[in-house]
Amino acid sequence: MAGHSKWANIQHRKGRQDARRSRLFSRLIREISVAARQGGPNPEGNPRLRAAIDAANSNNLPKDSIERALNRSGNGAEKALEEDRYEGYGPGGAAVIVDCLTNNRNRAVSEIRYAFKKCGGTLGTEGSVSHLFRRLGILRYPPGTDEEALFEAAAEAGAEEVKAAADGLIEVWTSPDSLFEAAGVLEAAGHRPQYSRVELRARETVTLEGERAAAVRRLLDMLEELEDVQQVHCNASVSGAHANEDVA
Repeated sequence: MAGHSKWANIQHRKGRQDARRSRLFSRLIREISVAARQGGPNPEGNPRLRAAIDAANSNNLPKDSIERALNRSGNGAEKALEEDRYEGYGPGGAAVIVDCLTNNRNRAVSEIRYAFKKCGGTLGTEGSVSHLFRRLGILRYPPGTDEEALFEAAAEAGAEEVKAAADGLIEVWTSPDSLFEAAGVLEAAGHRPQYSRVELRARETVTLEGERAAAVRRLLDMLEELEDVQQVHCNASVSGAHANEDVA
């Protein structure tokens, strides 16, 4: 029975991992399709599409899936998708912003409101927490990157900051408008990013522990599992790790 229980646990974890990966791929595909529909199918002239394809590649989305997403960018299903943003407070005063791509706004807001309520948070009005975040262009480079050379190239590119990130990654921060120009300068210097995107980053973080930390993590997990959710931003530092992370 013990062996059966262990096998069942392994299969359960694998099932959850597969489901999470499937949701991630779905979000990446939707972002590529919407970006191509809005700005055209050429990533060189469409910064949002280039960022979407970079994110897809860094998350190992198969190339044929990227091609299909580009090809379907003009179909009716993708045209029906609308971008929405919801803001609110989680447990302990953590600020949360949820970005969606949805073809059913009523469903999206209902599910998001339920997640906030279930976890002890409150869905707010537009602008209620957005002032706690700032938009940044983010370039990420893999562990082992020559930090000194990257720093010099980033200064030449007019970057705002170079920072160590999780898992040994190095981030270069730029203004949102200069992200892809800076990426081009860095790439010309031999530093191709494995990720480039305009993100929201918290101006200050809120440190939470114990039950409040667990409740915020439950809220983020619930939001990330929703079909319409593309990205979740949070200003909480939970159990020693920042929850200020994006879904996709």
